[in-house]
Amino acid sequence: MSKQSGNFAAWPYPSHAYVGGLWRRSALSRKVPTLACCFLFLFLLCNAPCSAATLKAAVAKVDITPPIGLPMYGFLDRIKEGKVSTGVSDPLYARVLILEVSEKRLALVTLDLGRTFNAAGIEWLRKAIAASSGISFLIVNASHTHSGPNLLDEYPSGQAPAWEIEILNKIAATVHEASGRLVEAHLGTGYGSVYIGYNRRVVSSDGRVTMLWSNPGMEPTSPLDPRVSVLRVDDTGGKPLAILVNYACHPVVLGADNTKYSADFVAVMASTVEAALEGSPICFFLQGGDGDINPYYATTPLREDATAKRDWTGRRLGEEAARIARTIRTEASSPATIDFTDDVINFPLRWDATTLRDSLLKTFGPRIFEDHAGTLVHDPPPDHLELHVITLLLGKRIAFVGMPGEPFVNFQINWRDRCPVPDVFFLGYTNGYFDYLPTIDAAAEGGYGAADSNTYLEVGAGEQILRHALVRVYEMLGRLKDEPEKD
Repeated sequence: MSKQSGNFAAWPYPSHAYVGGLWRRSALSRKVPTLACCFLFLFLLCNAPCSAATLKAAVAKVDITPPIGLPMYGFLDRIKEGKVSTGVSDPLYARVLILEVSEKRLALVTLDLGRTFNAAGIEWLRKAIAASSGISFLIVNASHTHSGPNLLDEYPSGQAPAWEIEILNKIAATVHEASGRLVEAHLGTGYGSVYIGYNRRVVSSDGRVTMLWSNPGMEPTSPLDPRVSVLRVDDTGGKPLAILVNYACHPVVLGADNTKYSADFVAVMASTVEAALEGSPICFFLQGGDGDINPYYATTPLREDATAKRDWTGRRLGEEAARIARTIRTEASSPATIDFTDDVINFPLRWDATTLRDSLLKTFGPRIFEDHAGTLVHDPPPDHLELHVITLLLGKRIAFVGMPGEPFVNFQINWRDRCPVPDVFFLGYTNGYFDYLPTIDAAAEGGYGAADSNTYLEVGAGEQILRHALVRVYEMLGRLKDEPEKD
């Protein structure tokens, strides 16, 4: 999809002006009214009302909790044992935000799921909402809860199961519903910080990496990004429509012994925010660069009151997000623009594909491909993978990048440091899923998610994606020229 700039309605220039020809006086007297008409024309031109484009928005959410009895996402031990869901702790939702400027419509869909749909599912959704709702651009972001149903890259039958197709249809219908009740909207941003998690990779002085899978003592680790980034969307009367909360932390307080569907701490965060603000807004969670970030109480056994620890984690994040949201003063976007790119970048595999596949099968058995690296089931396996990279710029000042995998937190920090606009949001698990995206440094250090079979894109893929998105933002701002400067 090519890059596009924002659109503005045409200025209503007068079609003509009365500048003389009827004055029948002396030559000098004829010039005076002619000049007066010219000044009047210029005055009217400079003060003519402009029908500039405005930003419109709508929100909706839909319950996407699947049937009980399905395999659950994440935790290899649970997958190897063949455990399936046995109930519902809290419903899973898809939340929809529609933004419109002139003929451009963007749909942001957040999912209480472990990952986004596969490429075929996202492409189906993109086409369906384009046809039914005039959606130009689509962003799908998953929270990465490990208490949802398992989604696969490839299905043995070649078609997604009925429950997944039903979810896709529900989302398409919800987008259509929301797009029919757009209202003029204002945006505002705010920032704060909260500590609910830690970096689970511990690098010792001799360079060895050990994994700290839980940290109930809340020992400090690094790198870590406690930043809570909030985007508030209001109607013109100041009523909040949507509160978008961007934060980096794995939703894995509930561990492998849990077999009930749950959005984990994200559900508690969202309900805390919604209860704290008047006007019944919908709270969206935008998962960030959490590839190496766990909550303090990660994988707490149910017998140790995991639900209470999940709720504590969600309330902490929700209370800070609500505090920030209450301080935000929204305003009309000037200019009201939506710039968007969905670029496909090809990346070679990091490892020899056949060797990797054989190693995974030997270590974990054939069910390993139900969790990740599903594209490797092809024979022969691919020698490269195609990743969708999302770049979004709202009003020339609010920038989003979306990576299709589990990026490490330093990418989020780096994006904020380098992006040339005041407000930035960083999204992982967006428009695809390709497991871990470690930094080059982490890949060299090794450890889980950095140098094992959970990362199968070439080293430096994350850095390339980030650099690509930065170039796109500079292009959207008009700060990169199409031709070389003249000497």
